[in-house]
Amino acid sequence: MSEAVSRRIERRTRQRAANRSAILDAARRVAAREGAGDVSLRAVAGEAGYAPASVYEYFRNRAELVLALAADDMGSLARALREIPAGAEDHKRTLAAAAKTALALMAESGALPAAVATLEGGDAPPESERLFNGKLIAVLTAFAEAAGRSPKTREEQSDIMLAASAVIGLAVLTRAGRLKTLGLDEDALLALLDKRFAAPAI
Repeated sequence: MSEAVSRRIERRTRQRAANRSAILDAARRVAAREGAGDVSLRAVAGEAGYAPASVYEYFRNRAELVLALAADDMGSLARALREIPAGAEDHKRTLAAAAKTALALMAESGALPAAVATLEGGDAPPESERLFNGKLIAVLTAFAEAAGRSPKTREEQSDIMLAASAVIGLAVLTRAGRLKTLGLDEDALLALLDKRFAAPAI
């Protein structure tokens, strides 16, 4: 392959990545205004300044776009969990500290709840589901590490899944304003969660 052809392919690859990123940025703006559950490819195309047909070159349907947004959010969440410093005064490696970090990021993401509804609908292309599942595994791994755990047995892995599920439930209740309505304190619940799932630190 000639150097000129190689440069053209590299330019085209970079341009496609930039276009995909611009579409995702537009989708985030639409989601912020209308809710991630109501994102449409037509609205995203308009926001990005693209013809609707152009968006279909990158995302075959709404389900694929929503899962891509959620996968990006999970990538950010995994990075934030990995960045919790070990032994820092405010960020001891406890399940409660990991949960607090996760709750802060989930409070900002409308894409994660929309992704769950999308997966239930069964409209997502298999490769989008695989990407989502891969990011989910990365988040659970980072969550376990941030909590100071190294789950090796199936039971320990199940504990992390149950703890993460509890955090997701808390995020949903917090977004809906239900914790406050019920007179429950998030920090107290997180401390209780940490106690219930206590395990030897890694």
